[in-house]
Amino acid sequence: MMAPTTTIETVTIVRPLKVIAFICGFIVIILMILCLASPDWLLADKFRQGLWVHCIAADAEVPLPFNLTEKGGCFSVRSVGYIKAAATFCVFCLLFDLAATAMTACGLYSKDPGLKYRLYRYAVYAMILALVSILIALIVYPACFASEIDASNRPLWEFGFAYGVGWGAAIFLFGAVVLLLCDKESEEIYYKERTIIHENNESKA
Repeated sequence: MMAPTTTIETVTIVRPLKVIAFICGFIVIILMILCLASPDWLLADKFRQGLWVHCIAADAEVPLPFNLTEKGGCFSVRSVGYIKAAATFCVFCLLFDLAATAMTACGLYSKDPGLKYRLYRYAVYAMILALVSILIALIVYPACFASEIDASNRPLWEFGFAYGVGWGAAIFLFGAVVLLLCDKESEEIYYKERTIIHENNESKA
């Protein structure tokens, strides 16, 4: 005698938007490392200023920017509040994004629907904090520099590679936040009904 049995299977589908959000978070890590390591935030004639060091060409004209007295080479950046603040917020951005990217990766790997939801939610919060941090740094740095430009001893200044990389990181962070917010956790769980037929053998006395 054939006895049909119906079973319900849970199928987890990895949504492509979350994978893209993870990739965006990973790209932000690379961009923030470049942003923090490069001295090319502000550029003037034979002078570069970053978050940690400033570099002076050996043949730079005097007086040097901000009346510096060093000779050619790279030195610790001036002890100015806005530079320290921008560096601190950039470090916060990197740390928050590292945490968010790791949580997104764990969410993609996890098979537990409840855990996936919590990881994605915390990842969104961390990425929002990272986005706010980098935006504060990108706004504070030029705004405060404008207040001391008269003492810069250079007629022409421009923002360099590292500052543009910071804005690139902000764009990717914004995209990752939008992707995680738009792609709901409940859409990843599907249920499939399957009927299995078992053969029962009855013995007779």
